[in-house]
Formats: sequence, structure tokens, C-alpha cells
Amino acid sequence: MALLHAATLSPSKLELISAWLPSRPWAPANAADVELVGAYRLDDPEGEVGIEVHLATAGGVLVQVPLTYRAAPVDGLDDHLVATLEHSALGRRWVYDGLRDPCLVRVLAATALTGCGQAVGLVTRDGRWHVVPPTVRLAGGGWPGGPTTIDGFELISDDADGAVLRNDHLELWVARRPVVGEQPAIGLTGRRDGHGEPVVLAEVRT
Repeated sequence: MALLHAATLSPSKLELISAWLPSRPWAPANAADVELVGAYRLDDPEGEVGIEVHLATAGGVLVQVPLTYRAAPVDGLDDHLVATLEHSALGRRWVYDGLRDPCLVRVLAATALTGCGQAVGLVTRDGRWHVVPPTVRLAGGGWPGGPTTIDGFELISDDADGAVLRNDHLELWVARRPVVGEQPAIGLTGRRDGHGEPVVLAEVRT
């Protein structure tokens, strides 16, 4: 579950992604005119880290931007800080490139393997609980085996062809520029509201 807040963010998510995206090797050559077109959240099992993956267009190209939101800076992740932002309900948040944050990588790998893990957005208003449907709906899974290890991933490459991460027995490929495609044998697709065809978001290879 993800408890959402009616809050003001400074800078906004659009502003911080727009400022950071042009510096990325996987960004389109023309990374101007960024528009956020959808997002999905994943559940941190310890309930400490906000995990959100944005789909955005930049220069007419669809890009996938995984981010984590933390209440304090993380040792060893200084070079992967996207920005700090002020959240009117939660205070200062440290925002990291999600594919450099072990928490997001573990949860994304687990979600790609099983098809489970998309967070349900909840918000309270006037003493009532409301559900906030996601703007990107995930489908996936396909792992045929039993328990498997989802920690210890190292980033091997990260460019326009996608990011590749490996641990001692799995390879996780994450689309940086998602395109329409068939469901991977083991992996994730996402369907945006108002768009009939799903795009491939991640694939797990053994």
C-alpha cells in the first residue's frame, strides 16, 4: 500500500525530472518539453522508501524514470542523487536514481519475476479512505522456479538500449525507452490510461 498525501512539492516532480534528464546517457538527444504521462508505485516491504516509476515523454520519446524518495541521505549514493525536495506533509525528501538504489532494484526484480508488487494508492479525505487508481497498470511474472535471490545486483550498463543489472544468477533488463511489445517470458509490461497497447518495462533472464 502507498499512503498518498495532498501535498505541495518544491521542486515539483516534473521540475526535478526535467532538470535531471538531459544529463542522462539514455535521454533523447532533444530532452526538452518533458511531460509526465503516467506512473506506477511499488511496495517497499519495510515501509521506509517511496518507490515510484515515472513514464515521461521528452522530445517525443517515451522514457522510464525510476525514482526513490527517502527521509535521509544514503551513504554511497551521493553520485546518484537526483535532487532534494520539500514535501509539505513529510518534510525534506532525498530523491535518488532508482536503478542505483538497492531497495528499488530488489522490489522491481521481485515484481518482474512474479507480477506482484504494484502498490495500491490510498488517500484520506474528510475522514474517509479513498483508493487512487494507478495511471500505469502492470502485468507480468512468469518465474517458473521456487524461491530465488533478488539482492546483490550490480549495474552493468545504462544507455538508450536499457539498463542491465546482474547478480550471481539473474540478469534484470530495464527499459529506459519503453516501446510497445509482447509480454516477456519473465518480465513486466505496463498499460497507460487511454493507450491500448502495453509497453515492455522490464525483463528477467537467467
